[in-house]
Amino acid sequence: MFKRDPTKSHMMPAHFGARYHGPGSSGWYRDVTALTVPYVTDGSQLAQLLPQGFEPAAEPIISVFYACNRQVDWLAGRGYNMIGVNADVTYRSDGESLGGTFALVIWENLTDPILTGRELQGIPKVYADIPDHSVSNDVWRCNASHFGHTIVDIEVSGLRAPELEEIAASEKALKGKDNPMGWRYIQQAGSFEPKLDEYTTFPSENHITQIMLGEGKVEWKNLSWEQNPTQFHIVNALKSLPILDYRPAALTKGSTNLILPDRLPRPLK
Repeated sequence: MFKRDPTKSHMMPAHFGARYHGPGSSGWYRDVTALTVPYVTDGSQLAQLLPQGFEPAAEPIISVFYACNRQVDWLAGRGYNMIGVNADVTYRSDGESLGGTFALVIWENLTDPILTGRELQGIPKVYADIPDHSVSNDVWRCNASHFGHTIVDIEVSGLRAPELEEIAASEKALKGKDNPMGWRYIQQAGSFEPKLDEYTTFPSENHITQIMLGEGKVEWKNLSWEQNPTQFHIVNALKSLPILDYRPAALTKGSTNLILPDRLPRPLK
C-alpha cells in the first residue's frame, strides 16, 4: 500500500510519490522578458470582482502583464509564456492587514505551472494559447487566445530609458507592497460547498537587468459562450472595467526566483 511521505510535496496523482526535488530543480526562472501595462480603473466596479476582505487601493490600478519565461530550473530548462491581470489592493481582516496585488487571473500556455500554481499556491491560473511576443518598428506585441478566439491584445511602444526620478518614485511606491495575493478555492466533490477556501500570498524575487518605459495599450475582446465556453465570463468582466488613464508601461528583462526560504507561500490570517 502506498504511504504518503509527510515531509515532501505531493500533487495529484499523489500515489506515484512526491514531486521531484534535486540538483537544478530550483525556483529560478533564469531568462524572463516581461511587458507590463498598468491603467487606472473605476474602484467601485473593481470592488465587485474582489472577494471579501479585499478592497481596491486608494488608486485602483490594474496591471496587465506578459512574461516570456525561459530557462526555468524546475522544468529542466524549458519555458512557457503567461499573461496575467493584477489589481492593486489592501487586504484587511482581524488578524492581518496587507497591501499588495490581487491576482484576478493568469493565463499560461503550459499545464504544469498551471496545476502547480493552482494547487499549491492558490494562484488563479487557466490555459490559453500565448505565442512569443513580436517586435516590429519598435512596437512590442503579444496576445492570448483560446478555442481560436482572441482574449486580449497587448502592445507597448515608444520605449525609452527611465529617468532617475521615475526609478525612485517606483521604488517608493512598491516599498512594503511586494505581496502578491490570491484565493485558493476548491469545491467539494458532489457539492457546491467549498472544500478549501483560503486567501494566500506567494512572494517572489525579481532581478532586473534592463528596464525601459513606454506607452501601453490593452484591448480586451468581447466573447460569447460559444466562442470560449469556459472563460468568456472572465474576459467579459475584465473588459467591463473601464480604462480611465494609462500609466507608463514597462519592458523588463532579468530573472525571477519563486522560492524564497524566508518568505514562502502561506495562507493569510
